[in-house]
Amino acid sequence: MFEIEYKGGNGVIIATKKTTVVVDPRLTVVGLKDLGIKDAVQIATEPRLAVSGTDAQLAIEGPGEYEVGDFSIRGFATSRHIDTEKEEKLATLYRLEVGEVRVALIGNIAPHLTEDQLEDLGIIDIVILPVGGGGYTLDATSAAGLVRQIDPKVVIPIHYADAALKYEVPQDTLETFTKELGAPVEAVAKYKVKGAASLPTVLTVIAVTRN
Repeated sequence: MFEIEYKGGNGVIIATKKTTVVVDPRLTVVGLKDLGIKDAVQIATEPRLAVSGTDAQLAIEGPGEYEVGDFSIRGFATSRHIDTEKEEKLATLYRLEVGEVRVALIGNIAPHLTEDQLEDLGIIDIVILPVGGGGYTLDATSAAGLVRQIDPKVVIPIHYADAALKYEVPQDTLETFTKELGAPVEAVAKYKVKGAASLPTVLTVIAVTRN
């Protein structure tokens, strides 16, 4: 069993009883306090979204394979939304396995995955991805298209309009994405996953309230 919390921006916490993963903890970029990483596994989809410090259990900022606590983690280099194909790939796409559940962590990437990237990801149960657009990250249309490419059971949208946050560029609302995707929506304070059998049978948007 594990829980997923949304902290604003690209910040997410995924935790089992034994292991805590903190994704993109540098929240000062959106006007919030950075997330703590003490004794946690820090994962950054871009190096600029990591925080410095030596108290993390492990700091992951790029491609590779990692086994830590209850998590198996694989990172794959990919292009950011704002980069051209010829530029160095500065973002990382991650696949996390927690028991029998497979999670894809998607940052500010280009709006289409290649066949090789889809093969690297494999079967995915839960996708966590930004949806706010503004020329900075995936917008509602491209995020929905990416979800359809990956074909998960659950999508957790992040990085959308929030009056409490100070985004670099204006972001679309969560509702813009959910209407574009056209899947049922369930709002929760935390998303608790008991196991693969507990996941919905049809694609469902889990709107995790920022806390």
